[in-house]
Amino acid sequence: MAALEKSGSYALGDRTVKRLGYGAMQLAGPGVYGPPKDHGGALAVLRAAVAAGVDHIDTSDFYGPHVTNRLIAEALAPYPDGLVIVTKVGAKRGEDKSWNPAFAPDQLEAAVHDNLRNLKVDQLDVVNLRVMIDVHGPAEGSIEAPFAVLADLRRRGLIRHLGLSNVTSAQVAEARKIAPVVCVQNQYNLAHRGDDALVDELARENIAYVPFFPLGGFSPLQSSTLSGVAETLGATPMQAALAWLLRRSANILLIPGTSSTTHLAENLAAADLELPADAAAELDGVADAS
Repeated sequence: MAALEKSGSYALGDRTVKRLGYGAMQLAGPGVYGPPKDHGGALAVLRAAVAAGVDHIDTSDFYGPHVTNRLIAEALAPYPDGLVIVTKVGAKRGEDKSWNPAFAPDQLEAAVHDNLRNLKVDQLDVVNLRVMIDVHGPAEGSIEAPFAVLADLRRRGLIRHLGLSNVTSAQVAEARKIAPVVCVQNQYNLAHRGDDALVDELARENIAYVPFFPLGGFSPLQSSTLSGVAETLGATPMQAALAWLLRRSANILLIPGTSSTTHLAENLAAADLELPADAAAELDGVADAS
């Protein structure tokens, strides 16, 4: 737990969480579909994360579907005080394992009730609206109608806080006119820095930014740079990438996922890794090569 404390903490709505959390997506089967290959191992990873001091778990009922939430409940319910579980709605899985929009009011309400039932809670801590205008990344378009549905469910007491995923700055502004937004979850890493301005904008508004795919989409050249810095620091590339993200901005919360307790320990150890100025500068330059 000492390592996680070293990474600092940040507000997530009316809660304060350590900046290094855990993402549950990889606990589902291949392609984030179906049950895990090792059911007991999945439960062990969740319990090890909480035992290590993780107090922020990211999930969704469309992981599986229904797999990761049920695993979380089996492993951890009744939940320890201070544990924040963040889930997502706005998508559904096809029988062909496709990812499809599910933005209709009845679909969003059904998804919230699915999350409540499978997580075995009476109120969801945080629900992110996953915007599926373009499944490959953020795309402009109004999100007023679906976000208003979630805002109404929040008023009814089924949701404590609301967030957004796969969105643009304009969509964040649109949503904030409807209800408070406590976090934004987008793709962001050393090589994909398109959200640099959004990270800073959210920091000024005290809104958490949660990157996904912290190592996604690296070219061999970029990987070589990251590997070289990591070797110099006596760390793994993943640890160096996570440490860079922690250093990037105080409002960044990390949710690295794994189905291995060994990899979990390695990921959490990134909180102890300090990047000297020259190493940070070298990693900053990775984006220039993309």
